Amino acid sequence: MYNIAVVGDRESVLGFRALGLSVFPTDTPERTRETIHRLAQEDYAVIYLTEQLGAQLGDLLAQYQTQLTPAILLIPGKEGSLGIGMEKITSTVERAVGADILAGS
Repeated sequence: MYNIAVVGDRESVLGFRALGLSVFPTDTPERTRETIHRLAQEDYAVIYLTEQLGAQLGDLLAQYQTQLTPAILLIPGKEGSLGIGMEKITSTVERAVGADILAGS
């Protein structure tokens, strides 16, 4: 069975524990990189990562983008949204469907 993880700064991720998700607080890009590599080896199918850390780990995100698992999805951190997560979702949907169906009217 696959698992779901949430990775990011402590304040942003601890609340996800109440939803039954595995939580991995990290404080540096290097430690985040190590955590994600480990989770990928431990059958985590989905990894939610705060945008603040994801913005610093573009090469890591690109590495896993072509793999089936884990899917790494960016979520806003305690500082709020940087818009990166929605940008990636819009780009992925546009590539799959051929049009930006998420754009507001």
